[in-house]
Amino acid sequence: MELILAALVLSCLHSLVLSDYQGDALFALMTSLHVPKDVLPDWNQNQVNPCTWSNVYCDPNNNVLSVSLSSMNFSGTLTPKLGVLKSLTTLILKGNGITGEIPAELGNLSSLTSLDLDNNRLTGEIPSSLGNLKKLQFLTLSQNNLTGVIPDSLSPNLISLMLDSNGLSGRIPEHLFKISKYNFTGNNLNCDKSFPHPCESSSNDSGNSKKPKVGIIVGIIGGIIVLLLGGVLFFMCKGRHKGYMREVFVDVAGEVDRRIAFGQLIRYSWRELQLATDNFSEKNVLGQGGFGKVYRGVLGDNTKVAVKRLTDFESPGGDAAFQREVEMISVAVHRNLLRLIGFCTTPTERLLVYPYMQNLSVAYRLREIKPGEAVLDWATRKRVALGAARGLEYLHEHCNPKIIHRDVKAANVLLDEDFEAVVGDFGLAKLVDVKKTNVTTQVRGTMGHIAPEYLSTGKSSERTDVFGYGITLLELVTGQRAIDFSRLEEEDDVLLLDHVKKLEREKKLDAIVDQNLNNSYNIQEVETMIQVALLCTQASPEDRPAMSEVVRMLEGEGLAERWEEWQHVEVSRRQEYERVQRRFDWGEDSVYNQEAIELSGGR
Repeated sequence: MELILAALVLSCLHSLVLSDYQGDALFALMTSLHVPKDVLPDWNQNQVNPCTWSNVYCDPNNNVLSVSLSSMNFSGTLTPKLGVLKSLTTLILKGNGITGEIPAELGNLSSLTSLDLDNNRLTGEIPSSLGNLKKLQFLTLSQNNLTGVIPDSLSPNLISLMLDSNGLSGRIPEHLFKISKYNFTGNNLNCDKSFPHPCESSSNDSGNSKKPKVGIIVGIIGGIIVLLLGGVLFFMCKGRHKGYMREVFVDVAGEVDRRIAFGQLIRYSWRELQLATDNFSEKNVLGQGGFGKVYRGVLGDNTKVAVKRLTDFESPGGDAAFQREVEMISVAVHRNLLRLIGFCTTPTERLLVYPYMQNLSVAYRLREIKPGEAVLDWATRKRVALGAARGLEYLHEHCNPKIIHRDVKAANVLLDEDFEAVVGDFGLAKLVDVKKTNVTTQVRGTMGHIAPEYLSTGKSSERTDVFGYGITLLELVTGQRAIDFSRLEEEDDVLLLDHVKKLEREKKLDAIVDQNLNNSYNIQEVETMIQVALLCTQASPEDRPAMSEVVRMLEGEGLAERWEEWQHVEVSRRQEYERVQRRFDWGEDSVYNQEAIELSGGR
């Protein structure tokens, strides 16, 4: 009994983060229906979990249960990819202009109870595979252009079958007349006057009269059970049963290898990670930053991981707060964000466990590659820029509460096996500041990437991340570091931002581009990326674009207008700067001359 209650507690605390197949299937539906972007603007292909999308409803474990898109004037066809939604119970697409055939793959929706495709322009035959849907109770295909015969495979367990106003012909399977509510009118079928059965069930025709009553009784009993179970879960989640909570969440001496999984988030033991990293051997260090070292590790099941060992955190009483923050970050799931696998806490340690990224980081691929390793080509750099932008957009605009990265740089943009951008280390600044206020007492970030307002006030915002992203774009284009003192030898700017600004003013774009690219790039695309970068790194945070605007500009929307506006502001700013500089130079000379006269005078 205790194990069951513990499992219930865990299930109420965390929903299972599913892979992205559900989002891919629904986005494929949106594409096949030719849905305009402004109709379902929150159906984001890169947002892995579709449960936040409009007109999509999920259970607590993020299984898609219902999709309802009625009367939205769609065109296009139905995608066979819908067949992967095995948890789907309701699919309503009535009142649209959908054409083409009903995909046979809909017969794979084993949980489906209601399918409504009424009032479309569907053609072809009714797939016999719909007979595989043993839980289907409501099937509505009225007012379409369906032809052929009605499949014998359709179940007599249906409560409602609406096939009226189509072009169906032939014999109606005898068992379908036993359905409580049916309508076969407006077709060329063997029913009505010359046949023993009417084409439409009468309002007082009960059919199998026991069936609705049984359904009602089962529904009432099921509702009561759900309410009771929900009440139990509510009180358990609120901590009313403290004994169970204590048993689940406190480590017991002698059980150091015990792991507790929250959905896909695992609590590892210290010993397990110690073994995985060969006692945190220096030979396994992948990198080191302001938050700690990252070690390569191999778990007992041969899974390769990266273990981040945090060096700064609020230890006294901070364990519960740290776990809350870890859990919050774990639900930020996006194809361009590094997924958190699990964590470990001890009185003196905080560790985070991530998947191992075999192509390491953008910084490594730009500046630290070994002989024989391939340089990042221009196409890959463009894809990385857009992927990182989409990841940050998700953190800022789709997470609740929103997550601010606070250390955006090329070293924190990782590359998976396909060289897709994966933003890592997001939320770490908040993790190590779990007991502090919104204004951090320590500025976290990397010099050269830190926005000026963050340095001066300690206050960070999503526009702080935008600044860091702009510098990362410049790293991608140039291959250089954000700060490079070797440029002093050439009497050049130490800051990469100032260096690029000067070359851009002089229209020397080719001099900006990484020489390792060997001229294998598109100069117009380089110009686009530089312009976006300079817009992101404006001195005033209010002038910087939001990450959603950055994504659109990289995709070719709205950059020209923003760039023209920026140029006007930048020209005015530079003119004012030069005017002040000339005045300052003149004043400096005057003071110098005056001092010389005084020194040469009599004393």
